[in-house]
Amino acid sequence: MTAPVCVARIGAAHGVRGAVRLWTFTEDPLAVKDYGPLMTKDGTRQFEVTHAREAKDHLVVTLKGVASRDDAERLNGLELYVPRDRLPETDDGEYYHTDLIGLAAVTPSGQPLGKVIAIHNFGAGDIIEIAPPQGATMLLPFTNAVVPSVDLDGGRVVIDLPQEVDGDDPSAA
Repeated sequence: MTAPVCVARIGAAHGVRGAVRLWTFTEDPLAVKDYGPLMTKDGTRQFEVTHAREAKDHLVVTLKGVASRDDAERLNGLELYVPRDRLPETDDGEYYHTDLIGLAAVTPSGQPLGKVIAIHNFGAGDIIEIAPPQGATMLLPFTNAVVPSVDLDGGRVVIDLPQEVDGDDPSAA
């Protein structure tokens, strides 16, 4: 079995019959039904989605064996995973966040910058977080201009650092 990938997080109970709110981290939220049983990261618990419907910014799902509000409330905050090999292949220029975490970050000339520790999306596009050997992490837009090259086989991303970042005030330094 390949390394698990987090595809969803269970939220609060919904109603009294055991349904839960589910936030998905997949391009198509309803795709979580197609990956087979969802499991905890350690693989000790599995959940089968028996019904799912879209709500405003999440899904409302019923899980096999979760029949009461009390059962559902105990699952709040639980992250759900599937083995990487159950996910569809990506298109050119598309990556699973899990494939990018841990890659070396280098400048176009090959100078090391650090490593990728996270990919975030706060609503305005993907942000790549780079941890340098020392100092604060860098949050950069994950765009073709800033990240012109991703080499999964070579284990690195090329980062073309922007000359200026919005909000920077050089006179304050």
